[in-house]
Amino acid sequence: MAKRHSPLLSWARLWQRGLKAAMAAAPAPALKAPQGAKKAQPAKKAAAKKPVAPKAASASAKRAAKAAAHSAKAVVDRAVKTSVKTAVGAAPALLKPSSLRRVVVAPAARGAGQWVDGMAFSRPLQGGISPMGAARGTGMRRYRIYKPAGLRPDERVPLLMLLHGCGQDADGFAASTRLHALADRQRLCLLLVEQDRLANAQGCWNWFDTRHGRAQAEMALLMGALDDVCRLYPVDAQRVLVAGLSAGASMAALLASTHPQRFAAVVMHSGVPPGMAETSIGALGAMRGRSARRLLATAPASPQGEAAITPGAHNGPPPPPLLVIHGDADTVVSPDNGHAAAQSWAEACGARPRPARVVQRGQRHPMRLTDYTAPGGRLAVVLAEVVGLGHAWSGGSGQLPFGDPHGPDAGAMIWAFARRVFAQRGRDAGRRGWG
Repeated sequence: MAKRHSPLLSWARLWQRGLKAAMAAAPAPALKAPQGAKKAQPAKKAAAKKPVAPKAASASAKRAAKAAAHSAKAVVDRAVKTSVKTAVGAAPALLKPSSLRRVVVAPAARGAGQWVDGMAFSRPLQGGISPMGAARGTGMRRYRIYKPAGLRPDERVPLLMLLHGCGQDADGFAASTRLHALADRQRLCLLLVEQDRLANAQGCWNWFDTRHGRAQAEMALLMGALDDVCRLYPVDAQRVLVAGLSAGASMAALLASTHPQRFAAVVMHSGVPPGMAETSIGALGAMRGRSARRLLATAPASPQGEAAITPGAHNGPPPPPLLVIHGDADTVVSPDNGHAAAQSWAEACGARPRPARVVQRGQRHPMRLTDYTAPGGRLAVVLAEVVGLGHAWSGGSGQLPFGDPHGPDAGAMIWAFARRVFAQRGRDAGRRGWG
């Protein structure tokens, strides 16, 4: 079976081949004999007597060697330029430097708090297997922490974990969502984890690949980052939320359904419900809504539907409350996926939909809100369908990709949802205390 290499490794090898070919085709620089030097004697005579070169001839030979070195360097420089042009021209567009550059965030957009860089390392999966091989990239992920100004060591503030979408990185996602402003107002920390381009050339989280273990490996890295932050920063481990956009939304839902005890709530923004695909080709079909439509069609006859969005949820603790935000004009990820996510999650919690209501904030896009409540009035799911929103973060920056400033503020929606969940958990704790 042929080995599979990452696109970046293939690009590097293509560059090396071009360099070798260019150097092989270049003529070797000729070394001129120094003036005054005698012609080489036949081998027999030269072996009989070793002439000593005069000082002038020695200096001239040094000059000739220096000139030859400069000529050789020029050949190498020309070969490098030729090979780089060939390699870049043949490389995929996503691997060109223009598409891999990071978003430079202006100082005013960084917030009044402090950004801190960190690194999460791979940890053993079940059975002691290391996730490094399954992740098909480095066994580490870069992350960034945002701490609001004036955060005291004795405080315990909520933590919002954020997973970017394809074609984004941590810096670009932070600048597009502008959630640092929410963190400053409501005093919470942000955790933005970044996908490795060696694990996915487009920067997507491999949420779909549960068959070969790539999704599990990335979840192990994400949980490692969460563990590090909970240990090193003054955050409340009982008030952790995870949210994502597009592929990040799918990974967020998979993460929360696999580790429901670690998250108070989860937010899916324009994502595909996990369990809808097992390959990258299947994921593309799921984005178009094929699996979601089949799930919605079979759900009334089968309570668990065609695909399980919450692995093991029926045998373990129920999944945390879910907020789904999806635009009805999304042409990248079908809006059917938002309905499928809300419905399958609600069914796992035994929740039913309540009448939908239309809400509009000023001149922003209106949205249809549907609450799904479980027995006892417990909030399980909120589905927010934003009218006229495409595949973009609602209320995000219009200066960056995947942001729509005309949509309702997703950050405000997330925090309003979080407050409802925190209040509900407080009431549950009170009942247990009195009981």
